[in-house]
Amino acid sequence: MTPTRSSAFVHVGLIRPKFNGLFFITFLLFVFGLLMMTSASIEIASSQYQDPFYFLKRQAIFSLIGFAVIILTLHTPLILWKNGSGFLLIVSFILLFLVLVPGVGKVVNGSARWIDVGIFNLQPSELAKIFIVIYLASYLDRHLIEVRERWSGFLKPLMIVGLAAILLQLEPDHGALVILTLTAFCMIFLAGAKLYRFFLMLILFVGIVTYVAMTKPYVIVRFSSYLNPWAAENVFNGSYQLTQALIAFGRGEWFGVGLGNSIQKLYFLPEAHNDFILAIIGEELGLVGVSLIIILFSLLVKMAFSIGRQAEKKGTVFEAFLSYGIGLLFAGQAMVNIGVNTGLLPTKGLTLPFLSYGGASLIVSLFMAGLLLRVQYETECFATEERACQ
Repeated sequence: MTPTRSSAFVHVGLIRPKFNGLFFITFLLFVFGLLMMTSASIEIASSQYQDPFYFLKRQAIFSLIGFAVIILTLHTPLILWKNGSGFLLIVSFILLFLVLVPGVGKVVNGSARWIDVGIFNLQPSELAKIFIVIYLASYLDRHLIEVRERWSGFLKPLMIVGLAAILLQLEPDHGALVILTLTAFCMIFLAGAKLYRFFLMLILFVGIVTYVAMTKPYVIVRFSSYLNPWAAENVFNGSYQLTQALIAFGRGEWFGVGLGNSIQKLYFLPEAHNDFILAIIGEELGLVGVSLIIILFSLLVKMAFSIGRQAEKKGTVFEAFLSYGIGLLFAGQAMVNIGVNTGLLPTKGLTLPFLSYGGASLIVSLFMAGLLLRVQYETECFATEERACQ
């Protein structure tokens, strides 16, 4: 008798209660993020909305949507994502184009990165990154030999990413541009493309980035502020956020000043509950708290690559590169955010997955975690009873 899909879920333990390291780490990051986001936003929420838990309530709604997305993703076979990757790519470009349309895209601080969908502002770049990664995984599954042996196989996916990069530059959203480009490069590298091609494309990429930066005065100002943040002309201008973040880390020392006792969140550090939430974690929980966050993200990325490696051993190329791509997205976004908060990288608005306030960021992060859990399930399922996974 052929086992049903429901029996397969029980058989491999997706529903049967058992410890799952990936889900546990995702849940820890989510809970820790909800706690620290509330702590970082409570004063500004009380002042602006007369409700200290305004941002917590909104994030709770986003969380419910996010966990509904996880459940739906867990019950969606990966073959559907693979077969629909072309459609997802088209949706990505439509969203990236719509945000540039006057009256549709919402402009904040000179950047058109959001579309108002009612209960929250949709950031198309968040969806575009994961949708393009799904398409790249599907492309590598179908053209793996061509990617390894021919220039055409190497350049085709980069041309698609390049078009997305142009749209991101027009917003502008340099953080998403860098994360998406580097993720695509790394995925193609993992596919076995020849190394000298990467050097040639890297030289071209660096040249283009340098040229674009030189034509944008605010980029030059931001970079010069990054090099000398404590200079008198920078400390209250281009490097204001960085210096306030560094003060927060300095106040936190080893163990922090205590949960809820941050001073920098009291209007000194802009975006304290969003892009610079790590600085508040450093102030309130110290180096120990920041180290815990870094360890959790490191474990999350390690598990993503481990799942991908297991899928690759089973010969499921799409699942393998999907896992690699998701791991690279988490790693890139976390490293850039941590680098910006600590002054290792120039200031750039980029959320920290699971921890920063924002509906699009949280929902997409949970969606990516759900995809990883589904890859893990299907890989284990095929290893035990292939017929049950059809």
